[in-house]
Amino acid sequence: MANRKVCEENRSVLNTDAFDRRRFKEILEISPRLQKVRDEAILPKFEPLLGDIWASFFKMKPTIIANDSEEFLSVNKTIMEIIMADEQFSYFRNFTRLNDLTSAISTIVFGEKINDWFVQLVEQDADLQEQACQFQLLVRQSRNQQLPESGRVALIELNAKLQQTVQSNSESLLQVIDRARHEAKHVKEGLISLLGGLSAGNAEAELKKVPLRDKIRLAEKIASTKKMKEIADWAGRFKQIARSKQKSKKGASPARKGVTFGNDIENLLPVELCYYTHPVMKTDFLRRFSEMQTMQFERGGPEVLKKGPIVLCLDQSDSMSGLDSQSKGFALALMSIARKQRRDLCLIVFSSRIQTFKYVKGKICVLEMMKLAQTFLRGGTNFESALTEALSVISESRFKQADVVFITDGEDHLTTSFLASFHKKKREKAFNVLSLVIGCNRNTVAQFSDRVITVEEFDDEGSYTAFEL
Repeated sequence: MANRKVCEENRSVLNTDAFDRRRFKEILEISPRLQKVRDEAILPKFEPLLGDIWASFFKMKPTIIANDSEEFLSVNKTIMEIIMADEQFSYFRNFTRLNDLTSAISTIVFGEKINDWFVQLVEQDADLQEQACQFQLLVRQSRNQQLPESGRVALIELNAKLQQTVQSNSESLLQVIDRARHEAKHVKEGLISLLGGLSAGNAEAELKKVPLRDKIRLAEKIASTKKMKEIADWAGRFKQIARSKQKSKKGASPARKGVTFGNDIENLLPVELCYYTHPVMKTDFLRRFSEMQTMQFERGGPEVLKKGPIVLCLDQSDSMSGLDSQSKGFALALMSIARKQRRDLCLIVFSSRIQTFKYVKGKICVLEMMKLAQTFLRGGTNFESALTEALSVISESRFKQADVVFITDGEDHLTTSFLASFHKKKREKAFNVLSLVIGCNRNTVAQFSDRVITVEEFDDEGSYTAFEL
């Protein structure tokens, strides 16, 4: 509801305490999407409902308390009873209990879905719509001060009508809850795909290194933007393939430098294997293993890297628009290789113009990732500008002896003088060019590449050669 107070009284229909309420306020302050749904909600007392939804996911033992004296929370209580009585509620809490991130994601998605559901119900009921409009008018007239008696009467009447509406539409609410649950899980999987690395089982541990504010910001982007969802899906797929490619070419195992959490069987601590064979501890081990919370050795130490930085030239002309999500997922997979091997990566996106992004040791922050997702140049295709920029980058000390990956679905004309100059500098700087040509003629690309692979799309086996760098 517009012009609502930023902070309502701490009211709840659950057994929340001061810590729960304070923690929810902190999450509310860092989540623009939660603030938006709170301010636009048609249901009175929606902020306390959001707090109760969050507490139901986060608390160890959430319980609905009898509070007949609080007449304004009757609708909230009914909604929470429906949510917590759902047969999937207890299972879903295995992913959210005592977990700030998954509880916050679930609250955002559930809050938005439930508010949308209310909006549809109000639009279908003229009397309810009129009551809601009258109450909103009284709230605006009170200018966020205490409601006059007429406002309290209107709120009681509106609550009674909403209570009746919720109870008579409980089956459709359960369907909304089910959709929200699946979407929340998909958003969390998208976060892991975008922020996780190449090592199996350590994605949760890597997520913990990212500030909660940034994780929530990215989760909101995944939940609201189809493009970001697609990029996350492709990044997850390509990272799995990159992991298998890197594993197949890996030599001696690197030293162990510490302990982390995950579910990589090869790196589990001996004590965890003992838990697995223990009749009493086995169930707890399996639960923690499924949640990637078992203790394992963290790989690191004196790994000798013989590969240099990566320079990725990625075509973003008009013809590549249909492959944009795939290409960015592919780039993030290459970035994960660079991050794991502590190699610098430079991404040059090009069309008739260029834009350059540099990631030290393959590290990309949330803001940079969102910027990359939103970047698409469009226009024609100019190979020369991209290759000239690649040469300029390789001239920097940080990018000496770089591997160059050139990806395009188009053709261009390169002059003999430019090719001669490019090959001369390539010999001087001792770098190679691997080109992926997507569904078009490879003649021009072959003139400046050491190896050319023709594929129909990024998801073809041939394109995975880039993950062997």
